[in-house]
Amino acid sequence: MRNRSGRVVDPGELTAQLRALGVNPGDVLLVHMSYRAVRPVEGGPAGVIEALLSAVGEKGTIVMPSWGNNDDAPFDVAATPVDASLGVTADIFRRMPDVSRSNHPFAFAALGPHAAAITADPLPLPPHRLESPVGRVYEMDGKVLLLGVGHDSDTTIHLAEVFAQVPYGISKHCTVWKDGRHVRVDYLENDHCCQRFALADEWLRAEGVQREGRVGNAHARLVTSRDVVAVVRRRLARDPLVFLHAPEETCAECDEARSSVRPNSAVS
Repeated sequence: MRNRSGRVVDPGELTAQLRALGVNPGDVLLVHMSYRAVRPVEGGPAGVIEALLSAVGEKGTIVMPSWGNNDDAPFDVAATPVDASLGVTADIFRRMPDVSRSNHPFAFAALGPHAAAITADPLPLPPHRLESPVGRVYEMDGKVLLLGVGHDSDTTIHLAEVFAQVPYGISKHCTVWKDGRHVRVDYLENDHCCQRFALADEWLRAEGVQREGRVGNAHARLVTSRDVVAVVRRRLARDPLVFLHAPEETCAECDEARSSVRPNSAVS
């Protein structure tokens, strides 16, 4: 496939587009992306990674989701492949030299001066709490880059839900190694279908904190992690169930979340 200009974009041009969007040297940048939306790029997904690293420079850090897709098998930091839903770029990134990867099932991978600190926390429950890669990016005043994807892929919104103490929690499990054997770990997660995370677009635009533009052939959004959390928390304070589809919309995941609302909650 060719982009609208009929030519392959080189990593240097992608870097220039990222800089024009607002990515700066030294940034901590949490990236959610679809290579299919960005392509064609000289060097393929590796060319996109090259551009991202160039945009943040030697003092910057790139972070990408890196979890697997098997809740019934222990996570292996070196061998567990990235869930296919996260895209080919994320799996290429986690295998690059000097990349740090979380040693737990809700892994992120990172490369740069802050990589070790971002990925160092043990198993976080719920997965996107402050003591997690998403939380550490927030603490470092990092930015969220959505490259060819929308806020329905934005894990930082889950952090806002945790801070807001949303009243829903879905029963889930993962598997870890303990004392030489597989051990199932059950937990509650503030989860649902996440489609209504797209509402964050209008909220962030209204407050003038989200920058948007073209990067390669993709529509890109850039916003600080702290702005995502602050804006979303204010909306959740008004309506803690704003991200759940209404019962008549027959979304099984949102219905499950709604049925989990605590009896003593203000929205029950």
